[in-house]
Amino acid sequence: MRPPNQLLISLALSLCALVAFGWLSSSRLVRGMVLSLKNQEFTESARAVGASDRRIILRHMLPSFLSHIIAVITLSIPGMILAETSLSFVGLGMRAPAVSWGVLLQEAQNIRAVATAPWLLSPAFAVIITVLAFNFLGDGLR
Repeated sequence: MRPPNQLLISLALSLCALVAFGWLSSSRLVRGMVLSLKNQEFTESARAVGASDRRIILRHMLPSFLSHIIAVITLSIPGMILAETSLSFVGLGMRAPAVSWGVLLQEAQNIRAVATAPWLLSPAFAVIITVLAFNFLGDGLR
């Protein structure tokens, strides 16, 4: 059994790795949308009237791509959940004393254990339901 400090460190490292690389695609999407909206007629007309850059961004550009940002965020959360679960499942994320869906699914790897205790597969159903719920939420908000 690992000491609690090592558990917190492994949790922090796995979450930092996921966060460090998870925001890159979302930022590229937002940057592309801002650059495309920057040259639209409604932003040029607001600039010609004398609106400040902050006002143009907040009043004209943000409402135009806010729905896309919400959809991207709600669709990237399932990716993060699946990444953390799979890293914990293969042993690169959280380890046994910690509670994670991947750690719980490690116990269900043995077919004999599943045959005698089928409830060990319940984390798999929880992951599937959670990922589908976030995907449906993202589609609904879009």
